[in-house]
Amino acid sequence: MKKYCYKTIIKITKSQKGIALILVLWVLIILMTLVLSFTLLVKTEVNSTIYFKEGIEKKFYAEAGIQRAILEIFYNLKYKGETIEFEETKAWRTDGTPYDVEIGDGYFSVRITDESGKVDINTTPEIILRNLLINLGVSQDDTDIIVDSIMDWKDSDDLYRLHGAESDYYMSLPNPYKAKNAPFDTVEELLLVKGVTPSILYGDNERKGLIDFITVHSNKNTINIKSAPKEVLASIPGMTPELADAIIEFRQYNELEDPSEIESILGENFAIFSKYVDTMDSDTFTIESSGYKSSTEPPYTIKATVTLVDDKNYNYLYYKSPVYKKE
Repeated sequence: MKKYCYKTIIKITKSQKGIALILVLWVLIILMTLVLSFTLLVKTEVNSTIYFKEGIEKKFYAEAGIQRAILEIFYNLKYKGETIEFEETKAWRTDGTPYDVEIGDGYFSVRITDESGKVDINTTPEIILRNLLINLGVSQDDTDIIVDSIMDWKDSDDLYRLHGAESDYYMSLPNPYKAKNAPFDTVEELLLVKGVTPSILYGDNERKGLIDFITVHSNKNTINIKSAPKEVLASIPGMTPELADAIIEFRQYNELEDPSEIESILGENFAIFSKYVDTMDSDTFTIESSGYKSSTEPPYTIKATVTLVDDKNYNYLYYKSPVYKKE
């Protein structure tokens, strides 16, 4: 009897040891899971902090680019008509030429564009706008709709063009609204116009966006050939992409004071071209500045439009931070 009880006690003890081992293993698994989860959480927090820090740094670089560009604009204004150099570097141009400046372990890339070198959607002849859309890869049918609809949007009547649209069209949309029948206040207002899509306005992987070449701040019906980008130059009647390249090369080494200075470049095309151009600078500029930590990382980009009040002060007309650009 005693021998039987002893064996039973031995069996129970071995069983308890097995259960205890299983419990220990489960505890170890749980602890390891908690440790791994905690490690992953800490790693995520560290990476998030690093990315946040780098994002803030890139933003500051971009903002530094905006301020440097404004300084350059004032330098150009002060020494207008003179060939100036400082820090062994020529004064920055306002024709969209990019400039890179290193700051610490990062840098910014900034470009300035005089608004007088863009197509003003309120005042510029529609033939230039039409040519610009075609040059940017917009189809002929879509171009006809967009241009006619832009003209209908800003005119004061309710009569619509062949491919255009007035309030009756916009009121039939799921979210109805009326045609403005007044000039555009911003270029983004184009998104309300029939035919204009975000990809046409902002660009996509296949083409540049219209927004980089249009303005509402020029307030004139001519294009300043001193600051117009190639896409705008090529949209002026009497112009070709090759002639546009020749003008851009010419103005890199010459201060254009009058359109007649490029007559020798255009030849017989100058008579048509000259009706749509001038060399008058404006006091309004768009600045696009991108801050980088390295060339392999996406930048933080800021886009601003400033107008000069006098020789010391300026106002912002537009400020967007950040700007997401298609690569």
